Amino acid sequence: MKNRCIFAIPYLATALMVLLPSLSIVAQEKQRGSETYLCSEPHPEAICKAQNTCGSGSTPCTVEIKRNASDASVTPSIPNSKANMPFCIKVGTTVSWKSPSRNTGFVVDFGPDGPFGEGAIIGGSDRPASAVAQKKGCYKYSTGACVSGSIDGMCASVETELITTGSQ
Repeated sequence: MKNRCIFAIPYLATALMVLLPSLSIVAQEKQRGSETYLCSEPHPEAICKAQNTCGSGSTPCTVEIKRNASDASVTPSIPNSKANMPFCIKVGTTVSWKSPSRNTGFVVDFGPDGPFGEGAIIGGSDRPASAVAQKKGCYKYSTGACVSGSIDGMCASVETELITTGSQ
């Protein structure tokens, strides 16, 4: 009887070593799918307040795009704003996308139906890009930032949201 228990312990330990990581992966996948986006809410424009609205019809909004060692970030020129957080602008606002970092290029992609018209916004540290918001709505967008001359991890991207308010 003792021999059978001693013989079964390595098999049981091996089974647990395989099963526990599998359960952890399943739990992480469920958590990843539970992310919420403002654009999937019924009225995302309700979050737009003075504290998270960038620029106006007469004042441009400047958005900084950075690439650091591990990721990319998008930060609007709003006091106390945090990187990669959704922000609001009004229709008619000029948004200036720029990178303060040397040798950094970027692409901002809203897909086929973005607030700035068709096409991606492309620029870099020596070439800021500006666009005027033309359509109201909530938009998920992807920003890629690349550093030329890097050997490892040259590019990174981030996805976030922009809400445009006002009349179209």
